Amino acid sequence: MYATRISCLLAVFALAACQPAKDVKIIGSIERADPALDNVVSADAGATILAEGFTWSEGPVWVEKYKMVLFSDVPQDTVYKWTAEKGKEVYLTPSGYTGTTPTRSKERGSNGLLLNARGQLVLCQHGDRRVAVMNAPLDQPASNFTTLADRYQGKRFNSPNDAVFDRQGNLYLTDPPYGLEKKELDPDKETPFQGVYKVYPNGKVTVLVDSLTKPNGIALSPDQKFLWVANSDPAKKRWYRYALGDSTVTSGKLVNDVTSQTEPGLPDGMKINSKGIVFASGPGGIQIFDPEGKFLGKIKLPGATANCALSQDEKTLFITSNKYLLSVPLK
Repeated sequence: MYATRISCLLAVFALAACQPAKDVKIIGSIERADPALDNVVSADAGATILAEGFTWSEGPVWVEKYKMVLFSDVPQDTVYKWTAEKGKEVYLTPSGYTGTTPTRSKERGSNGLLLNARGQLVLCQHGDRRVAVMNAPLDQPASNFTTLADRYQGKRFNSPNDAVFDRQGNLYLTDPPYGLEKKELDPDKETPFQGVYKVYPNGKVTVLVDSLTKPNGIALSPDQKFLWVANSDPAKKRWYRYALGDSTVTSGKLVNDVTSQTEPGLPDGMKINSKGIVFASGPGGIQIFDPEGKFLGKIKLPGATANCALSQDEKTLFITSNKYLLSVPLK
């Protein structure tokens, strides 16, 4: 059943012409919880392995201009790129720690990646404890960065994990302690909480949420009225949706709690498409919700899954899952 689809897989993805199927590997399956899932992904879809061999792949972003996926390998302090023509290549290293003294962190690299309105690469850098923009063209990467935000009220962030821009240029970010050697107990930790922050274009930083134990993935609804945040605490595996004001959140709602689920993975990175469909890494793979948070189903994957990204036409979901970079065709 898969042979015909696989042989033209890259053409279906609008990434390249048809390629031979002999080297294509498919893993995973679709778990349908609601008929509405059929409008999002086909029941017989699988995840194609685009590249493998990573320590912990994270933070993917699709770059339409160059038809490439950029993604982090956090422990290796490296950003990789993938293209249909050349497969995986080292793109940028170091990606998250540019200091000159040894760091104790085992997760010193970049995590979430995104593009700003000017098309520049923005990185959540664990080792440098900041969000920064790369001072180089995308086709000529260089480890030269300018800090966008690294402190709140004079205290250093823990290790910015994921971020999203709104259309006005405001940046929303999460700051769990994963980049610190001893996490919450690390002696270098300066903030007493794990925050969700808003960074204005002028550099002003405000805290939106300080009550989550492990804020991680973050995404905006298409109308920019709601901010979704994943909590990756094994004891509180949850997704929240916050109504946004100008400088605060006006209300918060627990959308889904999957603490009882025992499949590999935690609520981590997420993306929301133009119709408000939420693709969220969690136990068992990528969990899919409607705009109100109703669970539609799951892209089941064998290992812990970190994050995902949509192609510009929203016909392909790229997934970073442990040692893999994967892709799944969407409707």
